[in-house]
Amino acid sequence: MSTKDRMSTLLLLLSLWLCSGMAFAQLFDAKVDYATGNGAYSVYSADLDGDLDNDLVVANYTGPATISVLKNNGDGTFQARVNYAVGTLPTSVFCADLDGDTDMDIAVANVTSNNVSILKNNGDGTFQAKVDYAAGAGARSVFCADLDGDGDKDLAVANYSTTTVSILKNNGNATFLAAVNYTILGAARQLYCADLDSDLDLDLAVVCSGTPSVLSILKNNGDGTFQAKVDYAAGTGVRSLACADLDGDADRDIAVANYGVSTLGIFKNNGDGTFQAMVSYATGNAPSSVFAARLDGSLGMDLAVANYSANSVSIFKNNSDGTFQAKEDYATGIGSMSVFCAKLNADSRIDLAVANQNGNSVSVLLAAGSCCTCPMMGNLDDSPDCLVGMGDLTRLIDHLFITLNPLSCQEAGNMDESPDGLVGMGDLTRLIDHLFITLDPLPPCP
Repeated sequence: MSTKDRMSTLLLLLSLWLCSGMAFAQLFDAKVDYATGNGAYSVYSADLDGDLDNDLVVANYTGPATISVLKNNGDGTFQARVNYAVGTLPTSVFCADLDGDTDMDIAVANVTSNNVSILKNNGDGTFQAKVDYAAGAGARSVFCADLDGDGDKDLAVANYSTTTVSILKNNGNATFLAAVNYTILGAARQLYCADLDSDLDLDLAVVCSGTPSVLSILKNNGDGTFQAKVDYAAGTGVRSLACADLDGDADRDIAVANYGVSTLGIFKNNGDGTFQAMVSYATGNAPSSVFAARLDGSLGMDLAVANYSANSVSIFKNNSDGTFQAKEDYATGIGSMSVFCAKLNADSRIDLAVANQNGNSVSVLLAAGSCCTCPMMGNLDDSPDCLVGMGDLTRLIDHLFITLNPLSCQEAGNMDESPDGLVGMGDLTRLIDHLFITLDPLPPCP
């Protein structure tokens, strides 16, 4: 094949790629629902059984007081739930290694019993009986993070019925010191731990849905104690928040879900843990949860918002500067209360899990289309320019002979177009041929 012919083929592949991108604008496939306990209120995804895929944990608000664990089959489908007892009216679940044994334990905030339940992992995705630790009245949201810099994960709890956030420091073995409380406004809905002022410790951001509805920031003194709150006006009935670098300036901004006025609010960070006034975007009716992740494959952090009354999840694509396109809606179960973004199947893309309070279910929405998003196959090192070279050859050899680590996108590796889709010696031969022998173009991505 002549150089001119090769260039023509590459241009054709590029055109096909761009057209396919337009044709497959939909980011997610239709939902698949899995039964949970009663009143699915909060969902978290993590590898609970050590098999390198992400499982689901759901806090069930309506009695009996349980969480549901749904193990992943490895392909984004899930086994039937296994329930574990927790405190009364669980509203928030978080997974982290709390005892330093490298598996993921579970922390649950319980509104009526005013405590946090800790369930230690047996190492296989089954869990020991709960141990409860007192928090404030109406413990509604829990976050696990190393707040005092000692290498273990502490607990931060937002208390709905009192004007406090509770900090419970870890002894290093998933037992916790008595709660130390910090004052906030009432009706705390959710909290998030992140380094907001770029001083390498984790601060607290809390949304409170009282009158007025506010975002409260409590800066860490570096030792797991916190300064007095600073409040920022949020939308009426603010319910949820997520911290992420939304505008690409290397500091953490904050997105909030304003339940009472059906908006998404964006607070841009000034770089020092102070924030600009909120900018709003229309969501579905009664947004109850927001999560930040790269959902469309671009560099900007996008946002997913669960809409309780609309029975939907809204996707806001980032323009890469912290401004967002109009929402794209996807149907979920009834009463969508919580959304979590994670890789749930074998490709490299981010999927969605949504807890549906009135549907007693969790909806799974897998990323749509092919994970192979370049003009041609072979981009195995996930380089953003889509060029195929020595890095891809090294990655394929590593996959086949050394670490055996899975490819982020199996479809990109099927360069010999075998009907079974498996990646093997034929694909290695095809890549070597492309790079060093005939230089023939690789097949286009499906």
